[in-house]
Amino acid sequence: MKNKILIFSFLMFVIHQLNAQSKIDPATIKNKMQWFADGKLGIFIHAGIYSVNGIDESWSFYNKKISYADYMKQLNGFTLKNYDPSLWADIIKQSGANYCVITTKHHDGVAMFDTKMSDLSIVKSSPAKKDMIQPLFDELRKRDIKCGAYFSLLDWSHHDYPGFLKDSNKYKLADDYERWNKFRLFFQSQIKEISVKLNPDLWWFDGDWEHSAEQWESEKVRNIILANNPKAIINGRLQGYGDYETPEQNIPVSRPKYNWWELCMTINDNWGFQFADKNWKTPYEIITIFTDVISNGGNLLLDIGPKADGTIPDEQIHVLKELGAWNKRNGEAIFNTIAGIPQGHFYGPTTLSKDSTILYLFLQGNISGDISLKGVNNKIEEITVLGNEIKLNHKIVGKISWSSVPGIVFIDVPQNVQDEYVTVLKLKLDKPISLYRGKGGFE
Repeated sequence: MKNKILIFSFLMFVIHQLNAQSKIDPATIKNKMQWFADGKLGIFIHAGIYSVNGIDESWSFYNKKISYADYMKQLNGFTLKNYDPSLWADIIKQSGANYCVITTKHHDGVAMFDTKMSDLSIVKSSPAKKDMIQPLFDELRKRDIKCGAYFSLLDWSHHDYPGFLKDSNKYKLADDYERWNKFRLFFQSQIKEISVKLNPDLWWFDGDWEHSAEQWESEKVRNIILANNPKAIINGRLQGYGDYETPEQNIPVSRPKYNWWELCMTINDNWGFQFADKNWKTPYEIITIFTDVISNGGNLLLDIGPKADGTIPDEQIHVLKELGAWNKRNGEAIFNTIAGIPQGHFYGPTTLSKDSTILYLFLQGNISGDISLKGVNNKIEEITVLGNEIKLNHKIVGKISWSSVPGIVFIDVPQNVQDEYVTVLKLKLDKPISLYRGKGGFE
């Protein structure tokens, strides 16, 4: 029986993956995706009533850790009394991020904006009594930061949604399609509200797994968004009607084959604020993950979870400021670059300038002494350390005059040039990079 369940689960996973395969031609969206490709770093904000008790966002009542009634009582403690959107925008700007995504509505159905479609919002049902999205978007745009709206397609609070597992409210769409159509009208109307009022540069959908593209009317949802803002970009959680992929938490080891992708990752172990979660990632850990991601052609969407009073925990601010200081020293190698060279040429992350005439090497850890670079056919004209412009020496070992196989480049990295977190070397090449990908021997 257990084997049958595993097989069924696997088949359902495969079916979901097939249904979610992109139906969007990359060539048609290339131009509007350019800012995303250049931006590299975004800040994700999970703001919601779950921060009052410091529990799992929405999932805590779904998984029966708390009753639904007790979960919703958190509305009474969501005050935003110290919310300062200008300060938030300053901190995000300091991090070096070029875009920001914030929850407009999670699976619990609580709107963080002033929706006219329901009373279940922090404006109408909490002491906050205000829309927290519009003021933040206004401040972000003053600082040239793109604005993104997280929106959960499913809504475990809505009386016309099929409900969540083990709930008597759950119904089959085939048995009550009129009711399902009422819910579709509701959530699509909220999307129209956000689109018209906030005009997001980016839409970050979630919760698409419970229904098919046809049931969600995903193509219609996409058209609603693009009718208002043709330049808006959409993440891949719209059952095949998104523009880019969003792997969650798990860091790719090999380069993904997506045209555009983004790793969304928490700054500790949870998306929203939790009092008990003290497992903060260090600035060094975040920066090394960031360099791995951009080396593989992706972006990092780093999540923070503010408190119910509207303040951001000091530990999160510390990481964002340290990340920002490192970005300021080394931004040339990060923003407006392209993915680096394939693995095997250098034991660490790399990026390239858009014309591929500059190669950037990221030295993770306290690396000094000789480092090696293999299989580069180019002449290296100059090597400098970003942040201090110190020039480094290099030599070529193993180059045979009668062979086309390039030698190994050894670069001498003194201890006194190291960055506090990750040191970046800038290699100026004589022309766009040319790599040797053979097996050696008599070539």
